[in-house]
Amino acid sequence: MPSLQIKKLLEALYEALKEAANREHRSLSQQAIVALAKGLEYPFLGKERRVEVLTRIEGRVTRWSYLTAEDAVDFLQEDRNR
Repeated sequence: MPSLQIKKLLEALYEALKEAANREHRSLSQQAIVALAKGLEYPFLGKERRVEVLTRIEGRVTRWSYLTAEDAVDFLQEDRNR
């Protein structure tokens, strides 16, 4: 994966990036990538994508929520006996 080194970065810009990273619970590198993607209007798969994926996972979990632990044991035993 490519990397990027930025020279002569303004101190104020660095501090703003650092504050945004802390606020968003990201590393400085992660925040720089997000800022670059937004600035370039690149379709960055950030929070919106995570929400979409978690919603799909939640739907799958709900679909199987009627199963009990005993059902899981039975499925495992059945699979091992094949």
